[in-house]
Amino acid sequence: MKYKLNVNNQSYEVEIENINARPVVVTVDGQRFEVMPEAGNQAQVKPEADVKVATKSVAQSPTAAVNLPGSGNSLSAPLPGTIVELFVKDGDTVAAGQVVLVIEAMKMKNSIRSTRGGTIEKVLVSQGQSVAHKQALVEFAG
Repeated sequence: MKYKLNVNNQSYEVEIENINARPVVVTVDGQRFEVMPEAGNQAQVKPEADVKVATKSVAQSPTAAVNLPGSGNSLSAPLPGTIVELFVKDGDTVAAGQVVLVIEAMKMKNSIRSTRGGTIEKVLVSQGQSVAHKQALVEFAG
């Protein structure tokens, strides 16, 4: 996914390779960074080993923090919408990056992928249900 971002009146071209991978690999104006999302609104950002760090980087700006749903023992809705498909049930084993369900928002279907591997302890939503942003969708065991 490619984005053009303005941070502190400076424009950056940002590409995110796989939002569900850990660490998330992000390219900012041609420089690659590994971003490790943490619980809350903070992120640790470090450049890949073979890349020199520029003095100005997006990591220096508090507005560049990554906030991803799915930290902890639950997977949360990244946007409000309606559940149109469920691919898991209680007790299923999933791999990181596996599609768990589909949310429709503004007539677009969005595949929601597991942020980690493990066993689904409880599916908290049902097909046709409306969900809010950051609402828990499934709980993982352990």
